[in-house]
Amino acid sequence: MKALTYAGPEHIEYSTVDDPTPTATDGAVVKVELCAICGSDLHIYHGHGFTPDTGYTIGHESIGEVVELGSDVNRFHVGDRVLIPGSVGCSTCASCRRGQVLRCENQKMGCYGLGYALQGSQAQAVAVPAADTCLHLIPDGVSDEQALLLTDILPTGWYGARRAGVQPGDTVAIVGLGPVGLCAVMSAVAMGAARVYAIDRIEERRQRAEELGAIALRHEDPVEELMGVTRGRGVDASIEAVGADATITLALKLAAFGGRVSVIGVSQNMEFKFPMTLVQLKALEFHIGLTAVQAELPALIPLVQSGRLHPEKVISHRVGLSEGPDAYRQFADRKDGALKMVLDPAR
Repeated sequence: MKALTYAGPEHIEYSTVDDPTPTATDGAVVKVELCAICGSDLHIYHGHGFTPDTGYTIGHESIGEVVELGSDVNRFHVGDRVLIPGSVGCSTCASCRRGQVLRCENQKMGCYGLGYALQGSQAQAVAVPAADTCLHLIPDGVSDEQALLLTDILPTGWYGARRAGVQPGDTVAIVGLGPVGLCAVMSAVAMGAARVYAIDRIEERRQRAEELGAIALRHEDPVEELMGVTRGRGVDASIEAVGADATITLALKLAAFGGRVSVIGVSQNMEFKFPMTLVQLKALEFHIGLTAVQAELPALIPLVQSGRLHPEKVISHRVGLSEGPDAYRQFADRKDGALKMVLDPAR
């Protein structure tokens, strides 16, 4: 089959790889109908992955049709159309059965496309372990593109807003308006935020945030501008969706006294200089983490079905899987309005 593989820094290849088989008797194989490039895939693209290996299939956002099942899978059948959450657990422990797969008591939590241990889903097919909790039927009233964005980025944006404790009437700042940041914008709006301030260097992304109900900050000093519009108070909650040292610090500076800060950008800096004095003097709550997609889906699916959330609005490009290497370069360079790149494995 065809797949996108990591061949080294800034080098993605459209390759022929072995067809997948079920990883165990509780696994499945899904024929991929749509997949997408995530912002966190750019860490791998730039050579900052979790392994020095090359040649493995990348990606962790996909939907498709079940074509093969292990004998111990109970909840799915061949022919089912499913979304594949990017987060993976064991299916058997109490945490995984609650959807909290990143708390897997058997230490089988993980994600597709980070190395050879679990091949990625930017491919024509993908092997899914522990299928009973690592697959989810595509519900009625949810389009294919909406289902694709329910596999990671919408749950991540929602998780960021939820961990920030967004409540009706709150003021909220979103730092970083990539696809996850924009999903955080729409999540905060859906949670009842009175004002959502959107911060990003790229004008097109600020415009997209405004279309979703945010107020874009355009001053080169967002702290000064935000303090001006909030009369020096800051925001009740700030959500960081980049993972850079500077943007995490910015999110802390934007929060009001007693405010809440939620970091969902993926940071790979083990030596981040946390501004402890600032946080202590402002009595801030600080939250950081990764999303267990399965745990967020029960809240999100009805909101998508009812039209309260429109994750498909963050999609900017739809191309064939064979165009994946160019799509990575375009996304990394932020060219031609590149935001969310959806790939069709049939092309």
